[in-house]
Formats: sequence, structure tokens, C-alpha cells
Amino acid sequence: MTVTPRSGTPFTLRAGAYEAEIASVGASLRALRYDGRDLIVPFAADEVRPGSRGALLAPWPNRVIDGRYTFGGSEYELALTEPRRGHALHGLVSWLDFAPAERSEAALTLTAVIEPRTSYPWRVRVETAFVLDEQGLTQTVRAVNESPDAAPFGTGSHPYLVAGPGALDTWTLALPAADVLDVTPDRLAPLGLKSVAEFEPDRFDWRAPRVLGAVELDHAYTGLERASDGTATVTLTDPDGTGVQVTWDAACPWVQVHTADLPGGPSQPFHRAGLAVEPMTCAPDAFNAGRYDYDAGLVVLAPGGRASASWRISAL
Repeated sequence: MTVTPRSGTPFTLRAGAYEAEIASVGASLRALRYDGRDLIVPFAADEVRPGSRGALLAPWPNRVIDGRYTFGGSEYELALTEPRRGHALHGLVSWLDFAPAERSEAALTLTAVIEPRTSYPWRVRVETAFVLDEQGLTQTVRAVNESPDAAPFGTGSHPYLVAGPGALDTWTLALPAADVLDVTPDRLAPLGLKSVAEFEPDRFDWRAPRVLGAVELDHAYTGLERASDGTATVTLTDPDGTGVQVTWDAACPWVQVHTADLPGGPSQPFHRAGLAVEPMTCAPDAFNAGRYDYDAGLVVLAPGGRASASWRISAL
């Protein structure tokens, strides 16, 4: 009898010097290597995925504060999947087992359906395509609302980047964002949008590349500088000259950056092992967009409506 690994059905993509390993549970990017070098913090095929590492996030990324939101005049209450802080974290698909729709040596498409429930009474089909080529691994997410009513939606990714053999504190970060979301220190609940030039710039302003050092981050950024094609890019480099970058399209006006600080500190094996760079179509708590005086980026899918977003991880 064939036993499916704990992380779901495994898939391997290869193109040139790149190799990607994907797990069906959560359409999770389990490993990504360039010439044998890890570009993300990996996990084993027969391992329950640690947290949201590499997972696809939908129909919301990040948090719904207190697990409660109002949409279309009705109030909803989500399961609190971040019990320590009391929030609903990272959507509903991260533990769904995605089914393969198309597959080749360097490409894979996976699909899953969010079925209606009392806390999210809409049927949304989610498809994600992974394509590996000489530019790196591109992931595209497409969603369609198969319900008769409009549905709130957001998506994002959750890779932990690895620049090279050095410690995270020695890596150089370049993040072209002008604004950061101030949050409460205990629960990470949004307080307001701040200019990185004025609000603790030594901690939050990474527009000019500099070494991370001991800085701790778990914050969402926006006001992104974009190239002529509408993309934004975050780069991370190691002192030995290697590095990694994430590039995403205009569908993602937000990015969460997290230095992977764990409550147990250095005694925890994963503590500061990688830098999470999470392109997002919306801000934290976007399901409660009406609470905030900035554009939280909530997508409203009309019946039959579609949304898409794309990002790419590349070696430097």
C-alpha cells in the first residue's frame, strides 16, 4: 500500500539549475533550490508542515482580528486559528489537499474548492500554477466565485527566504516600501499606516539596502516602488555574495515581512532561520476594511467574478 506523506502528495519540478518541491496540502512550496542551494527554509515531505511555511493563503492572508468581520450587512465569526493572539490566521485553504490539474517536468497546476460554511458562506474555486524556468519559480493564483452572492477575497504566499550560509542577522535587506502598518506589540492588531522615514526608520526603513542585524519585524508594508512593468521586488543577500529575491505583480499592493522570531528564542531550531516575505493582495484584517482610514485592498468577487495574483522567487 502506498502511503501518502504527511505533507500530502509530493511533486518535483526541474528547470536548469532550479529544483522545486511542492506538497499538495496547502499547495505548499516545500523546498526551492538553485544549484543545490536552498532559497527558502525547507521542510521534509513526511513532515506535518510547520505552521504556514510555504503555504498558499486564501481567501485571506494574514489575520482577521478576533476572527470577526461584517460583509454585506451580515456578521461572521471565524475559527480562531491563532489562539495565542486570538485571531483567524491565513485563510481556509492552507490545510486543504489540492488536486493536480496539469503537470509537466517544469510546471504544475493544483486546484481546490473553498466550500461554503457559516463563517464564510461562499464557494470559491482556487487554482494555483507553479512554473519553473531560468528566471526562477513563478506562482500564479486564480480564484473564481462560484456563489450567487458577492464574496470577500484576498490571497498571498508565505515563503521564508534564505539568502545564503550566513545567519539572518548578517543578511542585507532591500525593501522598496514607503509605508509600514503599525500594530500592537502583543496581538499585531493594526493601529495605522506610518511613513517609514518618520516612524522608527532604523527599524522600518529598508529602501536603501542594509544589514538586518538584530531587528525584529512582523509587519506589513505598502507604498511600494515599482518597475515600469508594475512589479515590486524585495532582495536579500548574504555576505558571501549569494542571495534571493521575490518579485510580484500589481495585484499585491502589500507585503508582510517577518524575521521568524519565536517565543522560545535561540533555543528553538527555526528561530530567525529565514526571512518571511509574503506578497499579499490585501492588508492584515482586510475583511474589516471599513475600520481603517487607508485602502486595505479587500477584493470583492462578484458572482462568477475572478481574481488573480502572481509572484516569483529567484536566485541572486
